[in-house]
Amino acid sequence: MFTDNDLRIDPLERAETIPSAWYTDPRFHAFEREALFARAWQYAGHASQLPENGDFLVADVAENPVVIVRDRAGERRAFYNVCRHRGGPLATEPCGHLHKGVLQCKYHGWAYRLDGSLRGVPRFDRTELFDKRDYGLLPVHLAEWNGLLFVRCAGDGPTLDAYLDGITDRIAPMRLDAKAFHKRVVYDVDCNWKVYVDNYLEGYHIPLVHPDLCKVLDYRAYVTETMPHYSLQYSPIRDGSGPYAEGAAYYYFVFPNMMLNILPGRLQVNIVQPVAPNRCRVVFDYFYDDVSSPEAMARIDDDLLFSEQVQQEDMDICAHVQRGLASRAYDRGRFSVECEAGVYHFQCLLKEAFRAG
Repeated sequence: MFTDNDLRIDPLERAETIPSAWYTDPRFHAFEREALFARAWQYAGHASQLPENGDFLVADVAENPVVIVRDRAGERRAFYNVCRHRGGPLATEPCGHLHKGVLQCKYHGWAYRLDGSLRGVPRFDRTELFDKRDYGLLPVHLAEWNGLLFVRCAGDGPTLDAYLDGITDRIAPMRLDAKAFHKRVVYDVDCNWKVYVDNYLEGYHIPLVHPDLCKVLDYRAYVTETMPHYSLQYSPIRDGSGPYAEGAAYYYFVFPNMMLNILPGRLQVNIVQPVAPNRCRVVFDYFYDDVSSPEAMARIDDDLLFSEQVQQEDMDICAHVQRGLASRAYDRGRFSVECEAGVYHFQCLLKEAFRAG
């Protein structure tokens, strides 16, 4: 699928981009699921979605259904959203409150306590050599950071706090855990997930693709910083008279597929989910300091409208890039040392993960 040369990491000044086959070859879809997404911390939701004991929310992680619950003691737990009988779903709504405080399979009615143990098994009295203790739900690693909930299906890598070390201090005095959820927006994009990530990780394209955004950000002061597991694109906001309040924009990319877009009064969490070699789904969760006052709602409406414009511009150019990568005209390119350090950083982390996988 790839050669040793494909996985070689050269200095940015001499490096080539990853081969076009990494964006188009169907074999990468299954490989990335196990080598990347199952082993990495993946955003699953927000702690505010589980305000009461007995609440639940569901997520899809590396194509695995996951359910997060808040048990009777207020502790949050995560399990595969899969009944141990014949694979039926335990929860089918995005979030809600559990009837009678149990997870019940929607297929045949097996019931589980919120610690994952099997409680009820309808019409199983005549089944021999069956012990309910052997059929509890399979747990998933769960951690919280600044109110955001993350799960990890496999692996024993860094803790979530270690993975995201430095972000909280960098954005201070802004606090992510003080923000309230407002809305989720989902886009289906006609490109490989890595095309979308590459595009996010550089401001090189902003003047041509996002002329209105270029007027809002101080493009001359746009800088990129890289850390072991994430990168940051930082830009001052010109004057605060547009859709963004005065201050600075912090665009964090957390490997392999998460973005934290942090601006004054607002947090936008993006997850890029592979769907097919030439398609991905991008989930946007919007959080704000204030989601109730008339003044805040007017600003939120402006922010959502502007974000929609930027996203449509990105989806259009990414679809064109996907077609170019699949053509006979392209295999590898080069990096702008000044503008594409974030893309280079991402592609180096890809190579390291693929080598380990």
